[in-house]
Order: sequence, then C-alpha cells, then structure tokens
Amino acid sequence: QVQLVESGGGLVQPGGSLRLSCTASGTIFSGNVMGWYRQAPGKQRELVATVTSDNSTSYADSVKGRFTISRPNAKNTVYLQMNSLKPEDTAVYYCNCYIYLHSQYYWGQGTQVTVSS
Repeated sequence: QVQLVESGGGLVQPGGSLRLSCTASGTIFSGNVMGWYRQAPGKQRELVATVTSDNSTSYADSVKGRFTISRPNAKNTVYLQMNSLKPEDTAVYYCNCYIYLHSQYYWGQGTQVTVSS
C-alpha cells in the first residue's frame, strides 16, 4: 500500500556531493518518520538520518556535519544532501517510512552511492 521511490545515487570523487530524494505514495498517515539507511556488501544495514513529521532530525555520528536530511512541507518527500563525501560512505542507500498506526516500516529499492577517485 505504501511505495517509496528513490533517486540521486551515482559515482563521485572524495569531497564531492550528492542529493538523494525519496517520494512516498499510498496511504501515508500524519504520524510517521522518514529516514535513510545504508548498507555495504557483507555489512549490516545502518541508520544514517531520520526526520519526523514536525521536522525533528537525527543523524549518525559518522555523518554529522556532512549530511542533511530535509522534509519540505512535512509531506511525503524526503531528501538527503550529502557533502564532503568519503570512500567510507560507499553503500546502497535505502529510504524508509515508519507509520506509527501500523508499527511498520516501508522500504525503498535502494540507490547505489560510490565514492572513489
């Protein structure tokens, strides 16, 4: 019932920037949290950033000061602005949406981010 569509991944050199976007469609209730996770091959999926309906944000320590999550108009689109990218940021990035009413996560298909010289 809920579908997330991501875009914006690609190949960049260290120090470069990318902006990821995610748009949710379907039945989205007002009580929800949207965020970004990432996963490298053979590693666990880790939380990168979240934003609530009232624009409260949180970040993993590894990306603080470099990444910014935003949710314009507190609607169903979320962005992840990634600056000063490092090779360690290389991963598949996944958008998610958590709906309180259903106590359930919904996931996007993932978009590849590669940081390499």
